[in-house]
Amino acid sequence: MIITIDHITKTIGARVLFRDASLQIGARDRIALVGPNGAGKTTLLDIIAGEQDPDEGRIVRSRDAVVGYLKQEAIEMSGRTVLAEVLSVAPEVTSVEHRLHLLEEELASNPEGEEAERLLSEYGRLRDRFEHLGGYTLESDARAVLGGLGFRDRDLERDCEEFSGGWLMRISLAKLLVEQPDVLLLDEPTNHLDLESVTWLEGFLRSYDGAVLLVSHDRAFMQGLVDHVADIDQQRLTVYTGSYEEYTRQKALAREQQKLAYAQQQREIAHMEEFVERFRYKATKARQVQDRVKKLERIERIVLPDVHKSVRFAFPQPVRTGEEVVKLSGVRKAYGDLVVYESLDLALYRGDRVALVGPNGAGKSTLLKMIAGVLAPDRGQRTLGHKVSVAYFAQHQLEALDLKNTVLQELSSAAPGWTPQESRRLLGAFLFEGDDVNKLVRVLSGGERARLALAKLLVAPAPLLCLDEPTNHLDVASADVLEQALSAYTGTLVLITHDRHLIRSVANKIVDVRDGHVRVFEGDYDYYLFKREQMDGEQAAPTAASKSRSGGRRTSAAQVQPEPAVSAPKTREQKRVEAESRNATYRASKEMKKKLTLIERELDAAHRRHDELLQELADPGVYEDKRRFFSVMDEYNALKERVSELESQWLETTAALEED
Repeated sequence: MIITIDHITKTIGARVLFRDASLQIGARDRIALVGPNGAGKTTLLDIIAGEQDPDEGRIVRSRDAVVGYLKQEAIEMSGRTVLAEVLSVAPEVTSVEHRLHLLEEELASNPEGEEAERLLSEYGRLRDRFEHLGGYTLESDARAVLGGLGFRDRDLERDCEEFSGGWLMRISLAKLLVEQPDVLLLDEPTNHLDLESVTWLEGFLRSYDGAVLLVSHDRAFMQGLVDHVADIDQQRLTVYTGSYEEYTRQKALAREQQKLAYAQQQREIAHMEEFVERFRYKATKARQVQDRVKKLERIERIVLPDVHKSVRFAFPQPVRTGEEVVKLSGVRKAYGDLVVYESLDLALYRGDRVALVGPNGAGKSTLLKMIAGVLAPDRGQRTLGHKVSVAYFAQHQLEALDLKNTVLQELSSAAPGWTPQESRRLLGAFLFEGDDVNKLVRVLSGGERARLALAKLLVAPAPLLCLDEPTNHLDVASADVLEQALSAYTGTLVLITHDRHLIRSVANKIVDVRDGHVRVFEGDYDYYLFKREQMDGEQAAPTAASKSRSGGRRTSAAQVQPEPAVSAPKTREQKRVEAESRNATYRASKEMKKKLTLIERELDAAHRRHDELLQELADPGVYEDKRRFFSVMDEYNALKERVSELESQWLETTAALEED
């Protein structure tokens, strides 16, 4: 093991974060550290990194093990370009490279003699050292990592001080990934990334040579990466083996078993207490009474965890609008010499739930702001439909909250006419319970402020909601509340998010933004990924027909096909063999077509049943009948796997037919 966490305990004041916690981190482990806000996840990372000490227990590290730690707070950087800052993680490489350049200059002025021999000897030794340190690939590796995290080539020569806190976090992450420590400790690494960068990071970490321990609220990211989940709950650290989804199933089962054990123990305790009370003063039962009293003193009481009760709230709904909600016609937008859109046309309709996706810098935020009306196009028109008003949410709006207000006062300011009870119920849906509503806004955490801002947005939601990264700083429970609200929302939604779970839950249309163009995909996120994979495959492997089409252009000599040579007449045997070959091909083709028809028929039925199950899962009554819920969920999960298998079979069969 690279790191062993050996029975550690940590308290803050009188509050115990975790007690007797143990965890082992192996060389290739991928571990997610989860738990409610305030459970001590970041504190545990600090202890592992050596920045805090445990109150009890110890941390054992392998000799010479290097630990890299990405914190949530951005570190100020200035005086170096982005590329130079990332390359600074390898000072020995930089130092050796500098010395090599000096030696090259000296060799140029001392081409012969003993001095030249000495310089050449040192130069050869340093070259070997430079190669051993990875000097030849360091810069290309750094550029690849920065590109994966969303930096464009022109950004690499800009000074770090020109970038915002979110981009400085990306630079900090890039430095860690280039440094390649034995253990990566990552605290919310996806918070400041866009969707494509999150997908890239997941793939990078999956193939990373070291160990990874991360804190994240991005369920899809954890599901695609981790093989263990360490859960801090009720001051205890429990390690589950398997993916994030397997962890949630195991934990739910453990809770059910704990409830049964608790109920059994309570019955036993009640029975013993009743015996003691009944026979306390009866001399003939004195020994049995004392025996039960001692048992009651020794028994280790089972304590049920405080499971947050989900608050069901009927979110207000917007007015019904016309069919066309917003339209952009011939829109141009540029920032100086950088033209983002030249002639953009886009129309969105009532009931659309649109996720804007695409590479960093493609113009997603610009498009969202133009749709919302917070950014005017340089040319062209933005037209809103009948009865359409717009609400826009971005992280900077958290600063617009009045710090002097309480949570309840801040919400009430956006809900004139609401009773305090109605406001409390909505705040309860956003996890502000009891005295939480009397907290001052200025003492709220970033996640709490985000929840409050979103609650204000949904008090009286506009018919067109535009959301830019709404789940940043939200934990899983808070993201679930937002998902519930957006799933029930009947207006038109446009959002940018790196949270693939949220996209899959709410989006019914994907708009891909890249190279100044938008492409609309009428379907959910998985359909979009399927179509993107198809298109990428077509671009990577163009057909022979597309290669040979000249389109009226002059044909090169290499493209000219020679005239076929005149062949001798075919014998009867040759004709028979060719006929049999054609028949075999025809029979195989016929069988494949038959197979394709059956696959398509089953796939259509599966999609219909999938939609029916989604409607059932949207019914609150399903969740009140546990047997029915488990039955629906089992069928839904099995059906998703079957649909995936059928789609793979459809692709393989279609490809085989096209080859024939």
